[in-house]
Amino acid sequence: MDSALIPEGAKRCPFPVFAIGIAIVSVVLLWGVYAMGLCWLKGLNQTNMDDYYPFALWIWADLAVIAVGGGAFFTGLLRYVFGIDELKNIVNLAVVIGFICYSSALLILAIDIGQPLRGWFIFWHANVHSMLTEVAFCLSLYFSVLTIEFIPLILENRKIDKVPFFHNLGHNMHGTMAIFAATGAFLSCFHQGSLGGMAGVMFGRPFAFREGLLIWPWTFFLFTWSAAAYGPCFTLTILKMFEGITKKKLVKDSVVHLLAKISGWMILTYLIAKIIDTIYWATVTAPSQGFRFMDFYSNNSFYGVWILIIEVVVCGIVPAIILVKKSYRENSRLLLLAIVLGTIGVCLNRWVMVLQVMAVPVMSFDTWALYFPSWQEIATTVLPVAYGVILISLAYRYLPVFPQEKELNAD
Repeated sequence: MDSALIPEGAKRCPFPVFAIGIAIVSVVLLWGVYAMGLCWLKGLNQTNMDDYYPFALWIWADLAVIAVGGGAFFTGLLRYVFGIDELKNIVNLAVVIGFICYSSALLILAIDIGQPLRGWFIFWHANVHSMLTEVAFCLSLYFSVLTIEFIPLILENRKIDKVPFFHNLGHNMHGTMAIFAATGAFLSCFHQGSLGGMAGVMFGRPFAFREGLLIWPWTFFLFTWSAAAYGPCFTLTILKMFEGITKKKLVKDSVVHLLAKISGWMILTYLIAKIIDTIYWATVTAPSQGFRFMDFYSNNSFYGVWILIIEVVVCGIVPAIILVKKSYRENSRLLLLAIVLGTIGVCLNRWVMVLQVMAVPVMSFDTWALYFPSWQEIATTVLPVAYGVILISLAYRYLPVFPQEKELNAD
């Protein structure tokens, strides 16, 4: 039925099977759309956010998808700016994932503001003193860059590519990708950093507050660094999921190991900076505000010191060692463990920098303010996941996302 649209030489499951899978995921999507409609029609009273939690599950999801989507800007930077040509065989996947992550981030923000028809206010009535203004501008611009990077892949669809205009347009756009990759890296560094900087300047929230360089707290640099370090882990995780589902080899091991190695060294250097920052914060910054280190991890089981150990050791040091050491990296099971742990690690970091920041008592009469999201918040957080599954499935079926697929699966 749709064989003329499938990449030449590629094998895909029968269309009815594909359609059934899309239909199942669409049910989840519609559940999220219904919850989104409730939030827009009835207001943010549909959530469990309150004076303690003006930022909650949505903002964690927003920061998490932006972090794991960092594989797009970093892989594009390596491929087009630093000229690591081997990564051309995985950069398409990184772009698709980045497009999904950043469009999801914008969707989450559209839900979070409660009045989406006034979303343009942030551009027309910009608060030039707010880091969130810079985040909004850079997010929107970088999403535009990702859209431009995604268009040539769409134009490579067998049916579309037969039209001379689209064929030439796609070819010419490929020739200018280095410019867009460099622009995207610049924009991404700033909005990643400003999301971290937003937490770092909150002097009324001592768990997040950091000293820094000039106007930038250390969290500004750590957020950018962690996105570049852990983003490729998510890209590789999605690749392995596709290979597991399709029972195919989609990218050569040499390409996978190269990106994993780069990610490993980035994670290792990030962890050194992260540990130094944590020690300085625990021994200098927090005590200067009248807090002890264990004030941030005691009196509740949900935010015990175990969460710091999991983030830094289990989801940081462990994947870094596996990805840096050649023999470990080339072990398929250890590689899978490392990239999954890395993905969890950066999401956990964003969790504590959003939720734990709000939970920690800051006044002597305060207690820990724990939070559980409403079903509407959960549904609208699952919504981008369902949307992402549908879009990446369509991309895999109809677009040449993996240039090496035909070569690696020739019968």
